[in-house]
Amino acid sequence: MTGVQTRNRGLASLGWLAGLIVLTTAQAWTPPRTASGDPDLGGIWNYATMTPLERARELGEQAVFTPQEAAAFERQIIDRQGVTNNTAGPDWWDPGTRHLTNRRTSLVDDPPNGRLPPLTPEAQARAAARAQARRDRGIGEGPEDLGLNERCLQWSTAGPPLLPGVYNNNVQFVQTRDAVVIFTEMIHDARIVPMDGRPHGTVRRWMGDSRGRWDGATLVVDTVNLVDKASFRGSDEQFHLVERFTRVGPDTIDYRFTVEDPTVWTRSWSAAFPLTRSDGPIFEYACHEGNARSIEGILRGARTLDPIR
Repeated sequence: MTGVQTRNRGLASLGWLAGLIVLTTAQAWTPPRTASGDPDLGGIWNYATMTPLERARELGEQAVFTPQEAAAFERQIIDRQGVTNNTAGPDWWDPGTRHLTNRRTSLVDDPPNGRLPPLTPEAQARAAARAQARRDRGIGEGPEDLGLNERCLQWSTAGPPLLPGVYNNNVQFVQTRDAVVIFTEMIHDARIVPMDGRPHGTVRRWMGDSRGRWDGATLVVDTVNLVDKASFRGSDEQFHLVERFTRVGPDTIDYRFTVEDPTVWTRSWSAAFPLTRSDGPIFEYACHEGNARSIEGILRGARTLDPIR
């Protein structure tokens, strides 16, 4: 055998070996299974990120920052966080909020501009009316005028859908044969998702009416009937949410959701971000329902601003 033949055979062997390594790596990991045979999402997962939900308008369809742009953006946000008192102050903020997710410019990936679709004319009118009503009543006449988060009833980061916030970005999955429990650290909310094929109910709920199914290795959760007091970014009775949870590695779940509400947005929209395994545990978020002391202080302060009658 000549030297050229030996070299060519060696190169061919190396090429075959490289291909085998790539194929083996791609196929080496498969999701573990529960006792009932379903993909196992169990455990505690964190979804904190600095990446904003919507992309800055000036970025157009630029989905990813360059490394230099990402570093500058992160420094700017960290500097801003250092002088911002948001809820409990920056010392409480999740470490994950110090970094972008894969240098992405937005969590929204559809539409391509990374922004929520325009509101319908009717939704714009409703939003303007709500804003005017808030201005007219001031801080609030009573507890019902204050936000659900201020009253420790519900927080938007808890979902549905899940949305990263400044802290408590942890979620735990508990699975049985007939249901999946999605337990969020923020305001300790638990969403029980039946997996037995039953149809949606007709009662509106604080976290909507969810039904789940498996699409291969992906948990698909379909949610409707969100109560109007827990409206998601202005959604109404036509709100429809589809979430997809796919475990793609020992420490990562790909999370993607699609929202549609034809009386609110001119088209559906989607966002995606990873959930990363956390050693936990999830601690109790002891914001008691009603948040009495804070609400009393807010309303007492508001009364000092009331005009003398």
